[in-house]
Amino acid sequence: MSFSLAGARFQLERALGLCRRGLASLRTRGPAATWQRVSAQLGLFAPASADVLLAADTSPFAPFALPVSDAPDVSIVIPVHGHVDQTIACLRAIAAHPPRTLIEVIVVDDASPDDTRALLAQVDGLRLHALPANLGFIGASNAGAAIARGRFLLFLNNDTVPQPGWLDALHATFDAHADVGIVGAQLVYPDGRLQEAGAMLARDGRGESRGRFADPTHPAFAWCADVDYVSGAALMVERSVFERLDGFDPRYAPAYYEDTDLAFRVRDAGLRVLVQPVARVVHLEGLSAGTDPTQGMKAAQARNLPVFEARWRDALASRPVDPVAAGQVPRPGTPQVLIVDNLTPSPDRDSASLRLVNLMRLLREAGAHVVFLPADRRFAGDATRDLQALGVEVWYDPQAGGVARWMRTHGGRFQRVLLCRHYIAREFLPLVRAHAPQARVVFDSIDLHYVREQRGADVAQDASLARAAARTRSLELEVIARSDHTLVVSAAEAEVLSSDAPDARVTVLSNLHEVAGTGAAFAERRDLVFVGGFRHPPNVDAMRWFLGEVFPRIRAALPDVNFHCIGGYVPDTIAAFADAPGVRIHGHVPDIAPYMEGCRIAVAPLRFGAGVKGKVNLSMAHGQPVVATPCAAEGMHLRDGEDVLLAGDAAAFADAVIALYGDEVLWARLARNGLANVQAHFSMDAARDTVRRVFFDS
Repeated sequence: MSFSLAGARFQLERALGLCRRGLASLRTRGPAATWQRVSAQLGLFAPASADVLLAADTSPFAPFALPVSDAPDVSIVIPVHGHVDQTIACLRAIAAHPPRTLIEVIVVDDASPDDTRALLAQVDGLRLHALPANLGFIGASNAGAAIARGRFLLFLNNDTVPQPGWLDALHATFDAHADVGIVGAQLVYPDGRLQEAGAMLARDGRGESRGRFADPTHPAFAWCADVDYVSGAALMVERSVFERLDGFDPRYAPAYYEDTDLAFRVRDAGLRVLVQPVARVVHLEGLSAGTDPTQGMKAAQARNLPVFEARWRDALASRPVDPVAAGQVPRPGTPQVLIVDNLTPSPDRDSASLRLVNLMRLLREAGAHVVFLPADRRFAGDATRDLQALGVEVWYDPQAGGVARWMRTHGGRFQRVLLCRHYIAREFLPLVRAHAPQARVVFDSIDLHYVREQRGADVAQDASLARAAARTRSLELEVIARSDHTLVVSAAEAEVLSSDAPDARVTVLSNLHEVAGTGAAFAERRDLVFVGGFRHPPNVDAMRWFLGEVFPRIRAALPDVNFHCIGGYVPDTIAAFADAPGVRIHGHVPDIAPYMEGCRIAVAPLRFGAGVKGKVNLSMAHGQPVVATPCAAEGMHLRDGEDVLLAGDAAAFADAVIALYGDEVLWARLARNGLANVQAHFSMDAARDTVRRVFFDS
């Protein structure tokens, strides 16, 4: 299929699909919710991807205080030799935007010729360590590390302006990724251009800074990547690792190639070197050492190159000869997976997003490079940055441009393409087949939409909804037939497809959850909770039924019990219950852990739907028992009275909640068995073999 024909077909399918979904949404969601969905799909009102940089504060000196702790987790080590004005500006940036992480700040005065000591002595909380003679960057950095108390060392040049959130992003990377040895920040020039997002080496040891002079928000450079080394201008390493490797090697004194050499020693010890672009630091390159490579401290760069190359010749042997080619990340041979969904996932808003992000984690853990392309091509603020921080290459406008053009440029990279939801897969399949013919296409149904729609039509007894469900069935089965592999979330849905699509290759990949633990004890918990976004019609129906017919019965028996309704995009029909006794309509809550760990019972009163219910998994993963309808528990390996309580009508549902609320023995059994159920069927551990089989086995 030619480029023009594939692109034209994509645009036609996209327009028709938006019209079909818009009309269906008007029937089931109403005008306001439909406009929210359409504006999101089209990328309207999207936040800008570029941030305004925090500038250096060079105002006249006045005493100030740093946000430091006597028990720091991170020790910031800043070696200085003169340039006190820039040191003060660097410290002011740290003070102006304190990190959440506990820190200490150590400035090592390397025999400065100016009034550095006198001025810095007036900065409250600063640990000022004065050296009797000039030792250079390596000697001063090692001296600062020797007196540090934090678990992590963060080496920072004084000619930098750390941006808000930088340190917390570096710190979080050690927990978010496996086997991390070093994490460096993205360095930018004061005018906003990218200085480097890590660096790669050619075979002779010459470095190639990734993205120099580019837009720092460009998708190619804005994700957390494995690199050969990161600059010592902003480098974090665990102190025990630094000490075990004897710190920066003095053979490179006074400076240059010491950070590169440390990165190679860290990697030689089996650990990774990452650049975290979410952590951004303005670096006034050359302020301290100059820019002329033939004189001053900068001359050490050329002198130390052959020293480094001789030491690491064997490790460099596999590097490309050309430095430009050496800058390619990920390295050739890394399996690459493209994932396309309608919107950028927001794991704090819906279970499908949580499942998709955790799938990306598993793919990354298994060695794949993951590229995500949202169909709306919008930069989604924190949701986008969170994926990039995990090491996912996320594309968005204006750099993505047209989808057809993007696929033509990038399609040859991928061995697998995962297309989420039948309406997205239908639009993208022709482009994938045209521009990524080598890739196997995996269709992720999320849930079987036609099954959910038909059940909704049955509950509403609506003939028009039944006709729409039949249309969806035809479209969804067509996508399954055209894909190489289909993912469903439950054995029940696999059984449906064994009849409706007997020739399809179908695999169950269910919800993916981290097992949080038991939470608070029975006596320390109170109240009821429901979690579910209200863009999803089954959740709207469930809450109308529960609040109208079930909760009044519960409240009559348990007058002190409150019900917490959590979920974004609350429609007026649900908001109208906010004044009812005991009802708390919260809307979207960014952190629902307190409700999962503190409420005594979760309810899942769904009367129709399909797939596996993330709200049930989420509660059970926190040791919170669930009362559910049979529909809500479908395909989840749950036993009534052992893992969950099931009830299908209003009176029985209310009675189950009332009984469980006062029965500590029953509550403890359900909590214990629910945790075991999540671990066995819906945990990351349970899914690893399936992910490897679908995405890595031929």
